[in-house]
Amino acid sequence: MDEQAGVRIDRWLWAARFYRTRSLAKSAVAGGKIHVDEQRIKPAKEVRPGQTVRINKEGVVFIVNVLEVSEQRGSATIAQTLYQETPASIEQRQIAVSERRMAKAGLSIPSQRPTKRDRRARSQLRELDQQWSDAASDSHTVPKD
Repeated sequence: MDEQAGVRIDRWLWAARFYRTRSLAKSAVAGGKIHVDEQRIKPAKEVRPGQTVRINKEGVVFIVNVLEVSEQRGSATIAQTLYQETPASIEQRQIAVSERRMAKAGLSIPSQRPTKRDRRARSQLRELDQQWSDAASDSHTVPKD
């Protein structure tokens, strides 16, 4: 394909394997989840090498530079040659993934330092937990007669 020729953004997103079907890619573009060079676009907009595409997919943001265009979907290794993700995008994505994992585990990053009252409550919880684990380990031992 000619280096300067463009490809429809929905077709490129499908070929680059960001979406499983063209209709999903088209819906994402129409829904405002895709921006090219910081501008909201329509599904028929053509993308060319050198442009920057921002993809908001299920709360995860990818910012990629278009290296090549393709209308045909190939293997994952071929799809990865179509774009290059920016280092800032990779870092932000990794932070978001770790925050989601923490939230799923019931952990959160506190916005401020715990107060004296909070520290005392945590200490009491630790003591209760220790007492329960001691009691549980004592109940599992078999008495010797």
